Amino acid sequence: MSEIKNNKIPIYAVLFTVAFKLLFLLTHYIQEDAFITWRVAQNLLDYGVIGFNGNEKISASTTHLYVFVSYLFNLIFGKENFIEPLLIFNSVLFTIGSLLLSHLLLKNAWNKAIFIFLIGILPPSIKISILGMEYGILFFLEMALLYYGFKKEKKWALILFPILILFTRIDTVIFLGIVFLVDIFWNKKIRWSYILGGILGVGIVVAFNWFYFGEIINNTITAKKLRYESNFTLAQNLEYFNQSYGNFWGMLKLPADFNPFTILVLIFELVCFIFLIRQKDKRNYFLWMIFIFGWAKQVIFISQRSLFDWYYWVPQLLLFVPVLIFVLEQKAKRNLWLFLLLVFYIIPMFVFQTVHSIATGNGEWNYRRTIGLFLNQYEKDKNQWILLEPAGYVPYFSELKTIDEVGLVDKEVQTEIEKDKTNYWINTVKNRKPKYLLTYDDIFKGKDAEHYKEHYKLLKEFRVKDHLKSDNKVLERIYNLKPSGTDYNLYVRVKDVK
Repeated sequence: MSEIKNNKIPIYAVLFTVAFKLLFLLTHYIQEDAFITWRVAQNLLDYGVIGFNGNEKISASTTHLYVFVSYLFNLIFGKENFIEPLLIFNSVLFTIGSLLLSHLLLKNAWNKAIFIFLIGILPPSIKISILGMEYGILFFLEMALLYYGFKKEKKWALILFPILILFTRIDTVIFLGIVFLVDIFWNKKIRWSYILGGILGVGIVVAFNWFYFGEIINNTITAKKLRYESNFTLAQNLEYFNQSYGNFWGMLKLPADFNPFTILVLIFELVCFIFLIRQKDKRNYFLWMIFIFGWAKQVIFISQRSLFDWYYWVPQLLLFVPVLIFVLEQKAKRNLWLFLLLVFYIIPMFVFQTVHSIATGNGEWNYRRTIGLFLNQYEKDKNQWILLEPAGYVPYFSELKTIDEVGLVDKEVQTEIEKDKTNYWINTVKNRKPKYLLTYDDIFKGKDAEHYKEHYKLLKEFRVKDHLKSDNKVLERIYNLKPSGTDYNLYVRVKDVK
């Protein structure tokens, strides 16, 4: 009877952790790119086409599976009410994933419960759960693969989960490949079911891209590579790494280039990992998988100058797992170790993320969303075009047709970049004549100022400083402590001015 009770303790931890993290929904901190995926899902709902602007097919979202999940939530709850249920769903799936991970690495029920809660309130876990991205689903699928496929050795799991994982994100080939290599090295045998799952996964994604979009690689990958491509020397690459590693490898993003705190965390993670694998334990099999993957994913993406921090959320968590296990399994002075971990890392990280979520949520939801809502009211013709960057909040809430600077949601921009990367923006304005321009800069200054003055008029200025006030003085201090957002200027074509 007591064993059954103990088995339920991790389940209670899952429920408590999810409920605890739902408080972050109040911050309205939702990632810009989530709204790209959600607009694609709503485009599928409205036009029956996976796209962004009406009937034009385009893989504007990096994740196919999450588009379909978002589509179902829109269908069930409606466009006005789907966001909160979907964020709760993401949080539940992520926390179940952490439960499966605890089953792989821990035996004691109370250790599992503490592990689930502590890993659940780290900054990447909070962002995975409530920022609206696909990583809650992805983390669940990856942990489910390890638990059901490699621990329980279910053949159906070895086939099914690689397909779903790859259909969520194509770059998960890194995770699947590392798992495959560790499994072969450890067990000295090939799991043909897993190979079948991988082949089917790659085949289905490539076939879907080719037959539906007429491309092999997602448009988002092609667009980012084209827009951000630059030839760096070795010295420039080393300088870039020095500037970037601290903000992506660690869980704490600091404004300075050099982040010694990240080095300390990395060293401690490595020491804990070495300490654990020196013990002869079956779980080392999974520790090797997640730790090698964590390092491989970070190195590969930083080497490719991938600036978006969500690429690093899952690796950040998995690299920190050995630290939690090490502390939880201390036989002597365990409570002291746990206390030190809480006081010097977990709680400061949680407080940091809370402040960050409140401030960024204000900058995104209360500020950037305002621009979209203004345009929604101002422009009733939703077939009008706007040129801007990024393509998240403003297009979603304005409902206007969108040309983004990178070409994620509009392929014609990529053509302009290929023809003349230096002047593609002004060429797009001249050729496409969008009714609205939303820019960070004053376009009436610079070499193309005369063209803009002739054809466009400043409609409205949007300033971050106007959104740093609150009746709640604590919130106002947080807003001013970490102002979030960018100043924008909104222009409208002169002949279209109302």
